[in-house]
Amino acid sequence: MQKPESIEKKIFSLHTEADFNRTALSVFRFQYVYNPVYRQFVDALGIDPSPIDHYRNIPFLPIEFFKTHQVVCGTFTPEAVFESSGTTDTTTSRHPVKKLSLYEESLMKGFQLFFGNPEEYVFLALLPSYLERTGSSLVYMTQQLIQKSQHRESGFYLHDYQRLARHLTALKKQNKKVLLLGVTYALLDLAEQFPVHYPELIIIETGGMKGKRREMVREELHGILKKAFGVPRIYSEYGMTELLSQAYSKGNGLFQTPPWMKILIRDTNDPLDVVPQGKSGGINVIDLANLYSCSFIATQDLGKIVSSGSFEVLGRFDNSDVRGCNLLVQ
Repeated sequence: MQKPESIEKKIFSLHTEADFNRTALSVFRFQYVYNPVYRQFVDALGIDPSPIDHYRNIPFLPIEFFKTHQVVCGTFTPEAVFESSGTTDTTTSRHPVKKLSLYEESLMKGFQLFFGNPEEYVFLALLPSYLERTGSSLVYMTQQLIQKSQHRESGFYLHDYQRLARHLTALKKQNKKVLLLGVTYALLDLAEQFPVHYPELIIIETGGMKGKRREMVREELHGILKKAFGVPRIYSEYGMTELLSQAYSKGNGLFQTPPWMKILIRDTNDPLDVVPQGKSGGINVIDLANLYSCSFIATQDLGKIVSSGSFEVLGRFDNSDVRGCNLLVQ
């Protein structure tokens, strides 16, 4: 079995399907040995890990385990603990992170893959509900991007929509590359109260009404935002507390993953069966950057593979609690 340090070096240098498969199998065998929660889950299924030779056959841990167990490999003092958002009557997920360097490398390389050099952007963050609590991986992600930015205008905004609108207007005149990252309900508030015609602006919505507004289908939401800001498209981010990587949509509702992340769709009636492209089911995520936790997660999201390398998020299982998981009801 490969040492984790050796696996780390391979995660962000995958070029082929064979590369991904070999590394995924190495991660699986490491996590089976050193993650007691995952090992007990695999054993309870009666699955022998030895003959597994393809990532499609690796068992996926239900995401609910992050609410009730420490899903970690070995014993360590975490450099950070990410915690999901939740209401007063729900249990939140906790993700102890052994190495923030893995999260940061995944974040930066993933962002660069989809949007280019983060140093070139002014980052404006409209994340009030996330800023008002501790342990948000989304806030940490945004902080890293702001620190990487070479522009002093980058920063967070809480509820002062008017000040943000004035800032956007000023930046528009300066001809700078500006990216506005926001939680859904706050972006709608901004759009309704202080619209700014700014066709060059990149807007990334991270999902989540937080109970503050009615749920909307993506087309309706994006239509409102596009009209308010005069932009041709609205981008989306798909990530979660339990993972260390993100997928992005460039405005057509289809998400793409970086090379170290992959989406499979499981049968809703047989969670161990993977369905073919075009058929909807539960979203399984492989995130190889999540090396010291679990890289094989069965989410409570519904979706389908649309084409090679892209997937669509369709909603959530009816029996799951609604949380800020970066998707909208379809």
